[in-house]
Amino acid sequence: MSEDERFVSPYDLIGGRAAVERLAHAFYDAMEELEPELTALHDLKAPGKVTDDVRSWFASFLVMWTGGPDDYMNERGHPRLRLRHNRVPINIAMRDAWLRAMSVAMDRCGVGGPAREYLDNRFAEVANFLRNAEG
Repeated sequence: MSEDERFVSPYDLIGGRAAVERLAHAFYDAMEELEPELTALHDLKAPGKVTDDVRSWFASFLVMWTGGPDDYMNERGHPRLRLRHNRVPINIAMRDAWLRAMSVAMDRCGVGGPAREYLDNRFAEVANFLRNAEG
């Protein structure tokens, strides 16, 4: 396989660990600013403010999920996304709120091109997969 044919992960396209972690934090910043109902479904350290642990766990997960090191798996085990999200109702409105916050975060972090196209599609697939409530 030539260098040009080698798969380049979204992790690499975004810019590695620091860039992916920045994206994760930008996501929560956008969610706290724009999506109060979604924010309220998370563990909060103050009204409208998601805990540092939640931010850190998601950043670690996102690093792994985009193709970076699997520290999340080593520290927290298999993501089991449906099981971990089963405690909160995720309907169409919450799915869409999550996707809006992530879109804003990607805009703010300058995620574009092939990485953006891939992530837009994958985030939509996963967000829809996690729906567990009507409406």
